[in-house]
Amino acid sequence: MSGNPNSPHRQYSLEHTRNIGIAAHIDAGKTTLTERILFYTGMIHKIGEVHDGAATTDWMEQERERGITITSAAVTTEWWQRAEEGVSKLFPEQKHRVNIIDTPGHVDFTAEVERSLRVLDGAIVVFCAVAGVQPQTETVWRQATKYHVPRIVFVNKMDRTGANFDNVFSEIKEKLGANAVRILIPIGCEDGLIGQIDVVNQKAVYFSDDDKYGSTYRVEELTGELKEIAEEAYLELVDTVANVDDQLGEKFLLEEPVSREELKDGIRRATIANKLVPVAGGSAFKNKGVQYLLDAVVDYLPSPLDIPAAVGMDPDNEETKIEVPTTDNGKFVSLAFKLWADKFVGKLVFFRVYSGCIKKGDTVYNPRTRRSERVGRLIRIQSNQHTDVDACYSGDIAAMVGIKNVTTGDTLAAENHDVVLEPPTFPEPVISMAVEPKTKVDQEKLALALARLSEEDPTFMVKTDEETGQTIISGMGELHLEIIVDRLKREFKVEANTGAPQIAYRETITGGALGDGKLVKQSGGRGQYGHVRIEIKPNEKGKGLTIENKVVGGEIPKEYINAVYKGIGEAMTNGIVAGYPVIDVSVDILGGSYHDVDSNENAFTMAAIFAMKDGFKKAKSILLEPIMAVEVSTPDDYQGDVMGDLNRRRGQIQSMETKGKLAVIRANVPLQAMFGYSTAVRTLSSGRASYSMTPSHFEQVPNNIVEEIVSERLG
Repeated sequence: MSGNPNSPHRQYSLEHTRNIGIAAHIDAGKTTLTERILFYTGMIHKIGEVHDGAATTDWMEQERERGITITSAAVTTEWWQRAEEGVSKLFPEQKHRVNIIDTPGHVDFTAEVERSLRVLDGAIVVFCAVAGVQPQTETVWRQATKYHVPRIVFVNKMDRTGANFDNVFSEIKEKLGANAVRILIPIGCEDGLIGQIDVVNQKAVYFSDDDKYGSTYRVEELTGELKEIAEEAYLELVDTVANVDDQLGEKFLLEEPVSREELKDGIRRATIANKLVPVAGGSAFKNKGVQYLLDAVVDYLPSPLDIPAAVGMDPDNEETKIEVPTTDNGKFVSLAFKLWADKFVGKLVFFRVYSGCIKKGDTVYNPRTRRSERVGRLIRIQSNQHTDVDACYSGDIAAMVGIKNVTTGDTLAAENHDVVLEPPTFPEPVISMAVEPKTKVDQEKLALALARLSEEDPTFMVKTDEETGQTIISGMGELHLEIIVDRLKREFKVEANTGAPQIAYRETITGGALGDGKLVKQSGGRGQYGHVRIEIKPNEKGKGLTIENKVVGGEIPKEYINAVYKGIGEAMTNGIVAGYPVIDVSVDILGGSYHDVDSNENAFTMAAIFAMKDGFKKAKSILLEPIMAVEVSTPDDYQGDVMGDLNRRRGQIQSMETKGKLAVIRANVPLQAMFGYSTAVRTLSSGRASYSMTPSHFEQVPNNIVEEIVSERLG
């Protein structure tokens, strides 16, 4: 890109901007790490702890009570990277703006991670030095890979009993397939954690025990065993980088010396290209290693200029691709990645600017709605604190107020600039429950509150059961719905009763069949006539519904084909086993017949529905249930009891391994059998076991349980 991409009015250049996320499995220490980053960068002057309910980015009441992160929190800070004597920096004496999003670790709030990673340029993935690679870490890793987000790993909790940096480093390579390299190796572990080996600069960094906040440290020469470890790691680092970076590889092959700056340049290029993952170790809670991790963020994670320019498409022609250059001088293009109802300012629309700049009072255009709206305020978010700004530039993450007709994933652009950026994708809800207002006064408030909450959260859905008239809310797990109901009460002052959680079952077919559907109505005057013949077959897992039109000879006129497609789609929403949505079906439209006078679109839609139902009956329809990948970490003493309980819950043990004095059991268990498990596992292990679960796949429900589900569903 030619010319200067920076506006003369922006405070920080694009080169000195970093948009990063902090992501990991629950309880790996993401929020604690974020708190330390804010402290060392001068954003806060007192460290708040998660367990005290005082962390800056855990600002919701529900987060502070439970000690977990529920919603991703955005903060903006500055890091002045110092050029210390004998320590090379890529950006000496430069102040950088670092926009950080602290994401939840609990699987129920995975949508927060998904939409955050969609708009970030880089990420710090945090691992627990004791537990290593955990299920939700794998999910986060896959999400980052999907959006091509470069990563740095921080192996946290090196002060914990059983911490092992080398084991976690090996797991990152083996279980995640990452091309990992050590850049900051912990010196000591558990109570003996005292500092880090800076592999690139071949120095030892010692943190002072006299300073409880870890603000002071000293850099020394390496000696003895530490020097041997550092030299071995350095050779491994150079070799690994040379294998994935052409510039460094050429020097390596020619046996030319590689300077520290050249090595760091190579690490940076390879990390940004997702060919390398730098790994650091330390302890956020004990204030050891965070400053050098921040230096690594600046050194190795990309600025908005380092990543490929965003590519959108023309909303009228998906084949037409439109490049969105990373520059302040282009047409304004941004992605709305999150909505939030703030009790003080109203609806906040979080957005990432990809090109151009926007000022307070400007008008933005939404290609989805084809409408323009005026931006009332622009706000820089500091967790739940708001700072008004006059303008936002390319690479910025901020929030706007005043936009109404917007949903998560919408592109907001300059007026009449028709371009649509790829929105984030979200998983389907797996659990539902009925909710009803306690009083008539609450009824109207409930509908409004649920609409606001579903607008904020793409994985939270609301619908009305046509048969019972009940309001059904659906989400990603028990905790997700528990938080929703709690927010109804606290934020929206709605008192509501809830029913027992219900599983989001699915139906599919196991065989092929022909289906025939005909609608014939004659009641005097013009009648109704539609006739459709189809063939249905099982589709590949995850393929959903695919339809092929094989009608020849005009058996169904072209003007009614769309109506047939519509009927097939509608039939998929209710199966014949228990009325659940049908998945993974391939449909061929074979033919049918029509009447010159009585045929119309509605008749062919109904005929297609009848044909599908006829096919479902013959094609051996079955009921599917969501299966969860469950991982339980328990002291050895309780291993047998925990495994026995999982077996009673129809679980299938997949693996079992020992990590120190802990047994880690992995099993696939039906979601239906996991209700109340948190209480059960605490009881079985005297409160010493922990568990996590993530959606895995769907499996056929055993016949003896199908009858229970059908009778419960049909009342």
